[in-house]
Amino acid sequence: MKLSEIKSLLPTLANVNFQLEDGTFVPEHFHVTEIGMVSKHFIDCGGTIRNENVVSFQLWDADDHDHRLKPIKLLNIIKLSEDKLGIDDREIEVEYQSNTIGKYGLDFDGTNFVLKNKATACLAQHACGIPPAAQRSCCTTDNTNC
Repeated sequence: MKLSEIKSLLPTLANVNFQLEDGTFVPEHFHVTEIGMVSKHFIDCGGTIRNENVVSFQLWDADDHDHRLKPIKLLNIIKLSEDKLGIDDREIEVEYQSNTIGKYGLDFDGTNFVLKNKATACLAQHACGIPPAAQRSCCTTDNTNC
């Protein structure tokens, strides 16, 4: 989901709910502690230099049961981040902590925002030397193919 999509959805909602793909809800008293632009400049195992940019939302379960983030408040936080940080319309990545900090894609099911599980992938499968049917990652266990 891109930033423009969440901005268009928020005014239509009574509440902001985030749900994991397994059906578990982020507690309703969560806080959005950060919105920012995250840039990743890297080289893949095939030698290609890459750049990725996403808008990052960080959700935090604050155990603050007296407050609930309303859609207009989240929209105002988004607008402030756009104005102050120059954030543009990019895909959203959500950070949320369960056992460790997880990074999720974002979707909307008509009622709730859904934190979509992400997975690693080889971006240079042509350089791996592993048959496509057997590829689980581009590197061997001893990292000799990286």
